[in-house]
Amino acid sequence: MVNKQKYISKQKLRRKRHVRKSIRGNEQQPRLTVFRSHRHLCCQVIDDSSGTTIASASTLDKKLIKKSGYGGNCAAAKVIGTAIAERAIKAGVKRVSFDRGHFRYHGRLAALADAAREAGLEF
Repeated sequence: MVNKQKYISKQKLRRKRHVRKSIRGNEQQPRLTVFRSHRHLCCQVIDDSSGTTIASASTLDKKLIKKSGYGGNCAAAKVIGTAIAERAIKAGVKRVSFDRGHFRYHGRLAALADAAREAGLEF
């Protein structure tokens, strides 16, 4: 079992590096990074040139937890997507690069991205 877990970790790291290799956030187009766990979803808009987080949203935020309820479904992902878009636009960011990490682009990640697009964020 230990060797299987090592193998899975190496594959996740390989996929993450493959995605991250082509995506760099800067002032004009920062990086929208997403982390997905079984119960929660977190995302940040990051400027890699200065190493700062411009905006963030999570299912653990006290304001958003009332809207989303359980954080491990597509409904919560839509709430987080609209929230991150509103916060990024308020901070002066319209265009972002979507960084999915080692996660596949389907389900909650796709719902988050679609909601952010509908709220005015450009990918």
